[in-house]
Amino acid sequence: MSLLSASIIGTGSYVPEKILSNAELEKLVETNDEWIVSRTGIRERRIAASDQSTSDMAAEAAKAALLSAGVRAEDVGMIIVATVTPDMFFPSTACFVQTKIGAKNAVCFDVSAACSGFLYALEIARQFISTGSQKIVLVVGAEKLSTIVNWNDRNTCVLFGDGAGAAVLSHRPGSLGIRRTHMGSDGGYAEILQIPGGASLNPVTAENADQKLNTIRMNGKETYKQAVTAMMDAGNRVLAACDLKATDIACVIPHQANVRIIEAIADRMKLPMERFLVNLDRFGNTSAAAVAIALDEANRTGRMKRGEHVLLVVFGGGLTWAGSLIEW
Repeated sequence: MSLLSASIIGTGSYVPEKILSNAELEKLVETNDEWIVSRTGIRERRIAASDQSTSDMAAEAAKAALLSAGVRAEDVGMIIVATVTPDMFFPSTACFVQTKIGAKNAVCFDVSAACSGFLYALEIARQFISTGSQKIVLVVGAEKLSTIVNWNDRNTCVLFGDGAGAAVLSHRPGSLGIRRTHMGSDGGYAEILQIPGGASLNPVTAENADQKLNTIRMNGKETYKQAVTAMMDAGNRVLAACDLKATDIACVIPHQANVRIIEAIADRMKLPMERFLVNLDRFGNTSAAAVAIALDEANRTGRMKRGEHVLLVVFGGGLTWAGSLIEW
C-alpha cells in the first residue's frame, strides 16, 4: 500500500487579552526588566482569565485554523490536543474542544510531551492520514501555564505564558507535506524540568500544600545545554534524511523558550536570525502552544510560500524533543 502525504492546510492561534509585562512582574517577585530581557528575551506574556480554561483557548485556535483551511468542524475525523495543563485529568481536553467547536464526528485524545507535544501530535496525525485511516485531523497545542507557575519563584515565573495554536492536516495532492519527523526522549533527565507533585506519585495534601509541589521546577543551565544539543540533532537528522541543507529552509520555527537557545541554534546552523520566527518577546514560553502559535504567525505573515520548506524544532520536559521538516 502506498502512503499518502499529509499537509498542513490551515493554521490558527489564540492568546488571552491580558498582558503581563516585565514591569508588572517586578511588583510580584524580585526581578527587573533588564534581567529578564538579557537572559531570556521575553518582555511580556499573556495570562488567561480565571474563568478561561485550556479548552476555551484551544477551541478559539481550532476555529481559526478550520476557517483558514476552509474545513467544516463536522468534517474533522480526529482531534489531538497537546497539553500539560488539561482542563482535568479526564475527560481529555480534546473532548471538550470537540464539543465547543461542534466536531461531532471526531475521535479525540490528548498528548502529553510538554513543550514538544505539538510536533509529537503532528506526527501522530501524519501517520493516520498517510494510511488513509483519517482524512482531516485537527492538531492543537494549548496551555494555561499560569495555573502551574510558582509566582514566588523568579527563575521560572518570568518565563511562561498562556495561549493556543492549531493546525488542520489533510492530504494535498502534489505536495510532500510533512516530509520527515524525528522524535526523541530521555527520562533520565526528568528531574531538570518537571512538576514533582499533584499526581499519583506525590499527591498534594494538606501537609505538603505549602511546598507548591504542583508547580514548575527547572534547572535552567542544564535545560539550556540539553535543549540546544537535542534541537540541533533533531534538525540535522530531518535535513539529512531529505537531502537538504540549512540554507534550503525558508523559515525555521523553534520552540519559543529563550532567545539565547535560538541564537545558539542559528549560530550552529550558520543561518541569520532573520530566518527564524521569534515571538517569545511577546508571548513567553507557552509550552506545547509555542511552536503552534509561531507557525500560525509565520503562515499569516507569509514567511514561507507554497512549495518552500519550513523546519520546526522543539524541546521539553521528559526530556522530549523533535524536529519536523515540512514542504509548505
